[in-house]
Amino acid sequence: MTRYVFITGGVVSSLGKGIAAASLASLFKLRGFKVSLQKLDPYINLDPGTMSPIQHGEVFVTEDGAETDLDLGHYERFVGIQMSQDSNVTAGRVYSNVINKEREGSYLGSTVQVIPHITDEIKNLIIKGSKNADIAFVEVGGTVGDIESLPFLESIRQFSLDLGKSKSMFVHLTLLPYIDVTNEIKTKPTQHSVKELRSIGIQPDILLCRGKNHINQSLKKKLALFTNVPQDAVFSAIDAKSIYDIPIMFSEQKIDSFIMKSFNIKDRRLNLKPWKDYKKKVEKCKNKVKIAMIGKYVDLIDSYKSLNEALYHAGVINNKIVDIIYLDSEKLNKRNIKKLSEMNGILVPGGFGDRGIEGKVLAAHHARVNNIPYFGICLGMQISVIEFARNVIKLSNANSTEFDKYTKNPVVALVEEWSENSGKRVLADKTKMGGTMRLGSQECIIGHNTLAYKMYSKTRINERHRHRYEVNGNLIGDFEKNGLSFSGRSKKGNLMEMIELKNHAWYLGCQFHPEFTSSPIKGHPLFNGFIKAASKRKV
Repeated sequence: MTRYVFITGGVVSSLGKGIAAASLASLFKLRGFKVSLQKLDPYINLDPGTMSPIQHGEVFVTEDGAETDLDLGHYERFVGIQMSQDSNVTAGRVYSNVINKEREGSYLGSTVQVIPHITDEIKNLIIKGSKNADIAFVEVGGTVGDIESLPFLESIRQFSLDLGKSKSMFVHLTLLPYIDVTNEIKTKPTQHSVKELRSIGIQPDILLCRGKNHINQSLKKKLALFTNVPQDAVFSAIDAKSIYDIPIMFSEQKIDSFIMKSFNIKDRRLNLKPWKDYKKKVEKCKNKVKIAMIGKYVDLIDSYKSLNEALYHAGVINNKIVDIIYLDSEKLNKRNIKKLSEMNGILVPGGFGDRGIEGKVLAAHHARVNNIPYFGICLGMQISVIEFARNVIKLSNANSTEFDKYTKNPVVALVEEWSENSGKRVLADKTKMGGTMRLGSQECIIGHNTLAYKMYSKTRINERHRHRYEVNGNLIGDFEKNGLSFSGRSKKGNLMEMIELKNHAWYLGCQFHPEFTSSPIKGHPLFNGFIKAASKRKV
């Protein structure tokens, strides 16, 4: 029977519940247990797909095409198992399911209420997300005390009561602020956070105390006294140089052993070698490589979380420290574009909307004419096509219909707009946001004797997508005879998946998002190749 570990957070948000959950799950995976991970999000949106990255951070896309919380990226990178649409449950999804059931008459005339109907639906989704794992790690988003989190907290309280203490436990991640003036670590915020949690019927079994330093036995004793948590169940979650150090740090404190003992599970040998080897590789990285990230969500770097991690992974593979220079594409212009010559490589990421587009076009142009390694992802690939069309093919004002619906030279448009073989432009009807989105894993066929093939060493790959616009397939001949190659295409050959330039240091664009499948141990072929090429550029 599955055992459940529920991870909650207190005092402030963004403490790292997702990384804590992923680190604990990793330790059990390395012991040979079958594990699952799930994120419960209290917001009313059905999913984060239409939310601003500046507000919520990156939208992580799973293999089955679910738009999910960025913490699921941590889950995959730490544990090496694929998440799915069942791995992220929002309040919006829960309420939608319940309302649909009510409309279908599933409740037999009952008054539909938060308890038991909403809480029962949450419990059912938790069971569905556990996928018969030995141990399921369930992270509750938000902070204890948030009104929107209450149905989820009530659900896991009921769930634990149903299972019994031998099958469930609560891990509470909380902040221990350090006051420089008095040289003190303050416990009062944690005391109040646990008090709030206990007031709704949840007694934490483990305290994970986030702070700058390890807590001593005296502080542990004090926390135990005021929170009713045993002293040996109070652990440190200190700031780390790398998030990938955290599984080792947790193991050194024997948090995983404490959980196994609580569950009365027979101990299994822990193989920490993958994380220890990775840490050694990180420590060997000395020389920096500067990568310009040309984005429009740079005010919150978590908007590009998987991209950042993929670049760091590739840095370790290449024995380099990747220094990401975030540049707002809205502020890039002809007067300051030369600053990009100081970079080892240029990356233009995905995004939606017309804000900052011309700055990205300038960046792609600068990389092309100055032989600077360039990596365009999703929108970044489309940008490079637009730039090439304007400046090489000489299609004046070439654009995407996303940015100029009535452009005379649409080189990028909705998939449906290029549905006729004649090339006649067919404007798609307006649909609900996401209705035309190409999501999840899709097959790409790679041509031989291409840079793409050199990176992957195979002709068939599967990568995750999140887009609704495509390169105009009717113009492929014009592009290729002028030097822009389409090295990757969809299975049917009608959708352009990858572009590249010959006689360039490294110039590649892909319609998919390779960052979602990068791992700290292996990196990703495209990122590994990009950083390798960037490392060779002298600045």
